[in-house]
Amino acid sequence: MPLMKSWVESANAPNHPFPLNNLPYGVFSTEGTDPRPGVAIGDMILDMEAAEAEGVVTLSEYPLFDVPFWNEVMEEGPAVWAALRARLTSLLAEGSAERDRVEPLLVPMADADLHMPFAVSEYTDFYAGRHHATNVGTMFRGAENALPPNWLHIPIGYNGRASSVVVSGTDIRRPWGQLKSPDHDLPAFLPSRRFDIELEMGAIVGMHSDGPVTVQEADTMIFGYVLLNDWSARDIQAWEYQPLGPFQAKATATSISPWIVTKAALEPFRVNAPEREFELLDHLKDVGPMLYDIKLAVDMAPEGKAATTIARTNYAQLYYSAAQQLAHHSSSGCPMSVGDLLGSGTISGPTKPERGSLLELSWGGKEPLTLDTGEQRSFIEDGDTLTLKGFAEGDGYRIGFGDCTGTVLPALDDPYKR
Repeated sequence: MPLMKSWVESANAPNHPFPLNNLPYGVFSTEGTDPRPGVAIGDMILDMEAAEAEGVVTLSEYPLFDVPFWNEVMEEGPAVWAALRARLTSLLAEGSAERDRVEPLLVPMADADLHMPFAVSEYTDFYAGRHHATNVGTMFRGAENALPPNWLHIPIGYNGRASSVVVSGTDIRRPWGQLKSPDHDLPAFLPSRRFDIELEMGAIVGMHSDGPVTVQEADTMIFGYVLLNDWSARDIQAWEYQPLGPFQAKATATSISPWIVTKAALEPFRVNAPEREFELLDHLKDVGPMLYDIKLAVDMAPEGKAATTIARTNYAQLYYSAAQQLAHHSSSGCPMSVGDLLGSGTISGPTKPERGSLLELSWGGKEPLTLDTGEQRSFIEDGDTLTLKGFAEGDGYRIGFGDCTGTVLPALDDPYKR
């Protein structure tokens, strides 16, 4: 599909993340106003609360855009999702007869603050990248036991904390936790010394389910996608994860990008999953191309200094798609809710420059990275800013997500001081 031209000229630039082909959904505010839903088009935001109030967009007999999140729209289901996208495309397309009605409803993105685009109901993070799982397993168990026996048969995951999901631009405080040094017999309560990022994508569930769903049904339930950074305290994780897996090491924060890129915008970029060693059971089998060709990158910037791109990879490197993760999650009868967030797990490729975490890039701290500034990093230092970037590339256009950024602040002097 080629670039769809808009009368918003900035949307027609070939490298702009928000062309008419995209139309991602976010929540914004301007000085003196409350947060409200908006749609990105070029360097502008269409104020959806105002568009609904003016009768430019009418999807329901009751308001959908008078709240600071997109969950109300999600709950209307796929037919309304499609109708909204068609209406927005008509309003913003080059030659639109309704330009005069719409233009006063646009807000410069430069004047806006961005907020959480949806209310997170529950959050589950998976471990669906084979290269990441193999790298981590090799470090801790050796190459011959890198993947646990179940890994090639089911998507592995854990239930995270919805309360700690934050929007891009939110500062991240270095966590304290119980950790054990190999030099000491007993653990100590200290600030994490091996704080890390995980380059992931998040899938947003837009429909409720009461029982098991098929992979095809799960794919229909997904409203859209965001970039996701699962901040991870590796030293806390190493001490706590046996026998029940990650807990406090992953509870500090999870950052997401500010714009929801709809599944509809990503349809032209579907690709097949990697070749499988074992045939998946029927309830998890691929039902066509389930992944997307989305280029991903990680930038690292020491405080006050220029950023270095430390990794580049692709969403297509995942072994299990979001639809398969969702289908597996529901297979026990677990209800899924509108606003559930599913993290993909770290996305890494087969070579060192494609590794999506510092744990892998520095090989557990044994091979420090040298940044363009000349500084070295094994893990994140205070003041470092980490930025995830991602886009799918079409014929003369890009589908972007907006950056997913967080700056790490020093740990509190004493977290229990009252």
